Amino acid sequence: MSRTLLVVLSVAEAALLVAVLGIALKRIQIRLTRIGEGLGTLGSALAGVETGHLRPLGQCVRDINAKLEVILGALPGIAAKAAIVAQRRVR
Repeated sequence: MSRTLLVVLSVAEAALLVAVLGIALKRIQIRLTRIGEGLGTLGSALAGVETGHLRPLGQCVRDINAKLEVILGALPGIAAKAAIVAQRRVR
């Protein structure tokens, strides 16, 4: 083969590679755009759930946590009394 033919084939191969990569990148861009739109829709839906359903629960959660803190505060005393009872049973 002649040197000119090899050069032409090499340039054609490089051009084909650039074209294939360009097409692949364009398809990736289209897919990422669709994914981005889907994530935007999902974000809006989740914000609506937070506003409509979760925010009103905030006070309920604080009330429950306050009651649990009272129970937690009583546990050391209960544990001490349980230890006394356990010691009496061992004897």
